[in-house]
Amino acid sequence: LRESFDLEDARASFIDQLCEASHQSNLRAFEGELSRLSPDQLCHFALTGSSPLRIEASPIPNLMFMRDLAAVVGDHIVLSHAATSARARESIIINVVVHHHPTFAAYRDKIIKLPKGVTFEGGDLLVASKNTVIIGNSERTSFGGCVSVARELFARTDIRNVIMVNLPPERSCMHLDTVFTFAAPNECVVFPPLIELEGLNNVVSFSPGEDPDRIQTTIWKNLNEALQVLLDRSITFTPCGGSDPLSQIREQWTDGANLFAVAPGVVLGYERNQRTFDEMARIGYRVVSSEGFLSYYQTSDFLHGEKIAIKLDGYELSRGRGGPRCMTMPISRLNYS
Repeated sequence: LRESFDLEDARASFIDQLCEASHQSNLRAFEGELSRLSPDQLCHFALTGSSPLRIEASPIPNLMFMRDLAAVVGDHIVLSHAATSARARESIIINVVVHHHPTFAAYRDKIIKLPKGVTFEGGDLLVASKNTVIIGNSERTSFGGCVSVARELFARTDIRNVIMVNLPPERSCMHLDTVFTFAAPNECVVFPPLIELEGLNNVVSFSPGEDPDRIQTTIWKNLNEALQVLLDRSITFTPCGGSDPLSQIREQWTDGANLFAVAPGVVLGYERNQRTFDEMARIGYRVVSSEGFLSYYQTSDFLHGEKIAIKLDGYELSRGRGGPRCMTMPISRLNYS
């Protein structure tokens, strides 16, 4: 963001979008003064809300959960439409960065902006294969957001299947990746009470119709069925919290299902979710501490194909309702089928 602000157009775009999104604060009255801030001052204001001006603005501590600002699918980036006003500034920041930072210069025509009136956050989108993504219709991503993302991906990318999972609009499962994540192409960690639920039309897939203006839909019994058919491979679902329903609820609340796959079969999760790690060990993962992992591989070669689950300290981080996957936003990923 700071490097983007070296460009006058980037600063002007940020200020204009911020004023537009901050009706209650009446920032438009300070537009001229904001435009006279230096790049350093404007960046500091964007992140902390603090500036030499007589403006009261809040900091944005949720920025550590970068996953929600956008989602990269192939060589396209889908920008978020934050569902809450508290995160609107983060959506503006990612918008300014991808439109103005030199790193993204070659991808200016591959930015997907969704129409006004819908909401979408990146934690609700998971890339399952070269032609399939999964998206959550959740507290933060509206049905209109799901359909808008599907239409854009069908029109502009190689995606041919968008699996929509209907989630209850509750803070405990605000995004799909709080109840479902990939550990490897054929292994997932899930919160069973929601992901293994059947009926109620809670899993629907979209695909392009013969008419470009129409989308075909298929209703599935559950997510596992949809994935096995559309990905044409068997999928192992491992329950966060193990087999005990109470432990599943406890560890889902502390992001037991929110694992980040650094590579297929190499995942990061919060140390406190011990029963989830017990389940990972049961399916063949070697469970190690982050310190142990770093110490061992400082002097050893990483073995391709070795399955490892790495435990991170995260007692305070889990209070923010986000796990290791939430704290990352990959802009390039390994393609697998």
